[in-house]
Amino acid sequence: MSAQVSTPPGAQWFALHTLSGQENKVKTYIEKFKKAEELDDYIFEVLLPTEVVSEVKGGKKTTKTRKLYPGYVFIHMKLYGEDGKVINKPWYFVKEVAGVIGFVGGDSPAALRQSEIDEIRSRIEAASGKEVPKVSYEVGEEVKITDGAFANLTGRIDEIDPTRGKLKISVSIFGRFTPVELEYWQVQRLTD
Repeated sequence: MSAQVSTPPGAQWFALHTLSGQENKVKTYIEKFKKAEELDDYIFEVLLPTEVVSEVKGGKKTTKTRKLYPGYVFIHMKLYGEDGKVINKPWYFVKEVAGVIGFVGGDSPAALRQSEIDEIRSRIEAASGKEVPKVSYEVGEEVKITDGAFANLTGRIDEIDPTRGKLKISVSIFGRFTPVELEYWQVQRLTD
């Protein structure tokens, strides 16, 4: 294994079901109060996977953070003792956090498999530093250009480059099709 932080003995990942829109509050509360409640030996990490999404409304580009798993927060904690029984102190602390509905799995939650956590982490890594367009486009689709030198013209998508967030679009200028490269947010779908 690489130079990873060693996993505390007995620590496992669990999914918490939260009220919609309360995920950030749950994460912040647990991180803030675990020390005061002397739970540092039981609760190690709280994970709220997100991605940045961009869209254009009224000619203005907006970006916002979108949760990859709405209604869920993941927690790395020691929930079970060596006897296989739930440890009351961290159990009740987490269950009583405002916004927490409960552990996924109810009164005897099953830990997530390492492969599931690896998948979640790879989704977070893939999303970090990238803006994802709110609308996904297809090659051949007609779009209206909303920004830049070709604003208000329509064009056809010839190529999509999701890693760079760019589209190659053929635009008819003076009766000739000219390829232009634009960012996702500079175009919008033609509404029927």
